[in-house]
Amino acid sequence: MTKADSTPTLASSIAAMLRERIAHGEFAPGAKLRLDELRTMFGVSLSPLREALSRLCAEGFVATEDQRGYRVVPVSQNNLDEVIRLRVQFESYALREAIIKGDDVWEGEVLAALHRLNKIERGRVDVQGVSQWEQFHSVFHRRLISACGMPLLLHFCETLHDLNDRYRRIFLSDNPIDRDVRQEHVDICTATLERRPDEACELLRSHVERTGANVLKALGDGKA
Repeated sequence: MTKADSTPTLASSIAAMLRERIAHGEFAPGAKLRLDELRTMFGVSLSPLREALSRLCAEGFVATEDQRGYRVVPVSQNNLDEVIRLRVQFESYALREAIIKGDDVWEGEVLAALHRLNKIERGRVDVQGVSQWEQFHSVFHRRLISACGMPLLLHFCETLHDLNDRYRRIFLSDNPIDRDVRQEHVDICTATLERRPDEACELLRSHVERTGANVLKALGDGKA
């Protein structure tokens, strides 16, 4: 094992790459994660790989199997329902605090994130374009709450958003968007920048819960 293999930075990078691949469905729900295959894939030793997997276990993306191995956490209605409820509570609180504390720089970052997101018309682009939409979508939601001034809360919100995003991507791979998500983002942004916290938080809650309800229904029908 090299000195670089033992650094927290390497483990963080591996965790980020694995998290992204799980969210994108490259590692299917319930799939076994074989250490030898992962070592070859990332070109690292066991130490940073195990540390990365331990982090993903704590975040809810990976589960241990009787201390003998790791597996991608399966999808379930109960898990998604919990993620949605927690995300609504945490993210709404973070948004309310961001509206109170945010300055002109934050406002500009939110507007820029919305502009980049809305330049892409989902459903009219190639695979690369859809991937870019997903990336900008995550950035927009993160920018909205970035001024809350609570690093721990932001960490929790980011983890919950990624867990929610995993379900949303699975759902959208086989189902169309049934509403004007673009306009929902615009409305949330407008209420946020006009400093109307009650309205902004209610719009955010509805936005998250509507997508969640669609995915929950699809899971119950066996379509996701």
